[in-house]
Amino acid sequence: MNLLRELQRRFAAALAPLTDDAAAALEMIRPAQDARFGDYQANCAMPLGKQLGKPPREIAQQIVNKLQVDDICHPPEIAGPGFINLKFRDEWLSQQLNTVAQDERLGVEPVAKPRTYVVDYSSPNVAKPMHVGHIRSTVIGDALSRTLRFLGHQVITDNHLGDWGTQFGMIIYGYRNFLDAETYKSQPVAELGRVYRVVRMIMDYHESVAKVAAGDQQLARLESDVAAADSAAQAAPQDKKLAKAAKRAAAQLTQTRNDLAETRAKIAGVDASPEQSQLVQQHADIQQAVLQETAKLHAGDESNLQLWREFLPKCRVDIQRIYDRLNITFDHELGESFYHDRLAAVVEDFERRQLSKPSEGATCVFLEGFDAPMIIRKQDGAFLYSTTDLATIQYRVENWAPDVVLYVVDFRQGDHFQKLFAAAKLWGYDQLDLRHIEFGTVLGEDGRPFRTRAGDTVGLEGLLDAAVARAKQIVSDNDDGAPGGPRLSEEQRNHIANVVGHAAIKYADLSQNRTSDYTYSEEKMVALKGNTATYLQYSYARAINILGKAGADVAQLRADDTPLEFTQDKERQLALTLLRFPEACDDVVVDYRPNLLTNYLYELATLLSEFYESCPVLRADTDAQRRDRLKLCDLTSRVLKLGLSLLGIDVVDQM
Repeated sequence: MNLLRELQRRFAAALAPLTDDAAAALEMIRPAQDARFGDYQANCAMPLGKQLGKPPREIAQQIVNKLQVDDICHPPEIAGPGFINLKFRDEWLSQQLNTVAQDERLGVEPVAKPRTYVVDYSSPNVAKPMHVGHIRSTVIGDALSRTLRFLGHQVITDNHLGDWGTQFGMIIYGYRNFLDAETYKSQPVAELGRVYRVVRMIMDYHESVAKVAAGDQQLARLESDVAAADSAAQAAPQDKKLAKAAKRAAAQLTQTRNDLAETRAKIAGVDASPEQSQLVQQHADIQQAVLQETAKLHAGDESNLQLWREFLPKCRVDIQRIYDRLNITFDHELGESFYHDRLAAVVEDFERRQLSKPSEGATCVFLEGFDAPMIIRKQDGAFLYSTTDLATIQYRVENWAPDVVLYVVDFRQGDHFQKLFAAAKLWGYDQLDLRHIEFGTVLGEDGRPFRTRAGDTVGLEGLLDAAVARAKQIVSDNDDGAPGGPRLSEEQRNHIANVVGHAAIKYADLSQNRTSDYTYSEEKMVALKGNTATYLQYSYARAINILGKAGADVAQLRADDTPLEFTQDKERQLALTLLRFPEACDDVVVDYRPNLLTNYLYELATLLSEFYESCPVLRADTDAQRRDRLKLCDLTSRVLKLGLSLLGIDVVDQM
């Protein structure tokens, strides 16, 4: 049973005489922040009092008078200006625990009205190795998919691979101009990644040169704007708006100067390298050449298609190795190339319905609320990501009929998705719930996007290797220092390190608010203390160890309906938290935030540790007390294991 849902159901009846729209009031029933005020607290009387023009305590009393909770709660108490405090009866909590103990789903009931979700996540460009930036989309999308499925929704996962765009034009150009044939034979993906980086370096150089030229002009304009703003602010010192405008202008000028300084430093770095300097001079027209290679590929040029067919399987095998390590699977992997044949028809349909207009030779969709249009076909006839994404929506609706599509993609694509969703609605998909599940950036300790010392983006496989190696060291040190000497074989140590290391990477990401940036710290993520996967896995293993030492028959424990007695506060607190697991699962999908589940699991593991300190299990005072505490240990281990599995994280019985 979901405790919160049950309370909301009962409050809904009590609120009916006071309001026609009880939804907002029911949202104000939450777990109490302080146990002194009960288990749950309803704060709905204050806003209702304001709406009805009556004292909130009077409204609270009216609610309590109508509220039917005597069978599950002690009499509700009204506190302060109108808070309604509720505390469950111990005997009812005991009954619920016994019910949950016999339930494989641990009290989580499938949703009454399942929806069909398409979850679009990971979606790397296959022309280069996966890097640290791919971890967020991959693990967030996987956790959401697992949780939605567990709650009873139909979930279709789709890895929309970047297997057709400009990056392949870059690879083809690099292959023809910079390839080391011998290295390509032995390490094809690494060599393709290298030539891609060479092409990217040359393109970045020429783009930087153009940026400096334009930036110098912008700098002159900004300096003039700052002078004018300062003059206006000094002429009217009492005008705060003018002062703020002067500060904004100065800040923009400083930012532009810093950006230009960084760009000039990048150019200087290339110029200082004889090899790189020669390359950028020899390939001054690289941007146009790459576009031509891409256009030839898209037009069906047999030579470029043959290279694409040769590169793709090699790249895909490299990516699959990462997915296998992370235990990530997809129902579909329909990349950009899959939709290529549908793009012309998409543009034609927009034109036929007069939803698009020509603009400077391009075909554009002008959307209300946006300054710039969404281009769906360029002047040269080439299609864009927006065209592919529209074709993807069309295909998904025709073949999968989703209610909701979640795009788990970097926050920097926010403007693109706002336009895409608006265009899809204009196109007729106004009943489809399209969501951009945005996320922040993985940062290094310098506060910048996490990169290697050489300035390259950190490879994901190297990151996983490092986490597993650090986990192996911790496991080995703990085992070597165990009383009585080591207990684990080398094979066991390797298995535990593999599970713990990969879990650490996933959990470090999932435990963050997804919209926030976070700082990568290998040391912190495998720590045995704090909000880490390692701590939760250790808590699980510790509970399993206690059950083993007790010689507990877990099947008998779970089937035993004998009421539990809470002789210590920590027993009751742990029991109540265990029963809140269904709420934690529900919370995840309200705004698609897996960190709400990690917060719950960390709270549960912390309570388990406090429970051990206050409530001896193996040395309990009575057999009944020992049985009850073993049942709490067993149920906690099961919730930890199931909760972590919804995040895509495994557990081990020994650590």
